[in-house]
Amino acid sequence: MRHAATVPTRLLLAAGLLAVTASAHAGSIDLATPEGANLAMRKVQCSLKDNEPVTYYWNGDVYSRVEGEPDRKLFHFEAMNIRTCVTVNDAEKGAGWRLVSRELLLYMDPKTGEVLDTWQNPWTGKSVKVLHIDNDPVNQPPMFPVGRDGKPVTWPARSLGDNWWLTLTIPLFYNNPLGGPYQPYVGGMYHATEMFNFMGDISDLVDDARDTAAVRVGWVRQSGWLPWMEMGGRPGLVYFHAAGRKIERFADLPHLLQHEIETNYPKYKSPPPGDDTRPNETSWTYFMKKVPPPAPPARH
Repeated sequence: MRHAATVPTRLLLAAGLLAVTASAHAGSIDLATPEGANLAMRKVQCSLKDNEPVTYYWNGDVYSRVEGEPDRKLFHFEAMNIRTCVTVNDAEKGAGWRLVSRELLLYMDPKTGEVLDTWQNPWTGKSVKVLHIDNDPVNQPPMFPVGRDGKPVTWPARSLGDNWWLTLTIPLFYNNPLGGPYQPYVGGMYHATEMFNFMGDISDLVDDARDTAAVRVGWVRQSGWLPWMEMGGRPGLVYFHAAGRKIERFADLPHLLQHEIETNYPKYKSPPPGDDTRPNETSWTYFMKKVPPPAPPARH
């Protein structure tokens, strides 16, 4: 689900944390300890078993927002992230884990459900090529019971009754990778916000006999126009609204998404290797690989 920034890197850094103490019983994960909090987050993100593939699935819609006109539903989308975790050890920080993954998001016609190859831009009247999100890899640095600030990590969720949930808002503001070096002077910054909700059952989470936790997710992303829409400097933005969950098997994906992966994206049937060291792909780096920069205007 993750574009310029992804959830797993930031989950253990969320502010306003509330420690949750699990009922004591043999074989439970103690969420009140740094080791237990770190282990539980691994269950949320992937599996306690090294190199065990885990898949997240979500779907939703993309809308436009332009001052002075009603919001438009531009696309439906189907998305997935296939991942795995591996154990890592640090002499000072103790036992931790590292996540590796790939992420796919397909833009679809909101009326027909057809996966789009081209799109008729209603503002410019131009037919443009659709560039789906094909981010491989989307990996995360190791997570330990001790955070990057040197302090013990805490379980970053709240509880109500038998359930836990985590709400996370990530504001993004940085130099647009597609722009030049003078963006702080002339504008063109990448400005977006990602909002996540993660929910699950506490008894399922703390039971260390279960290798992975059942998780439901919600996702909202607000940003400027997608670069392949060729909107230039037109005012406006797009927002994504989606829900999903962790699924038990790759075969549980919707048939359309399975078919697209089998036909066009076969690498998404499995996660990257646990020792993958490639730099992460983002929507921006992928766009730069697929779309050459325009030629400079001729001088007269």
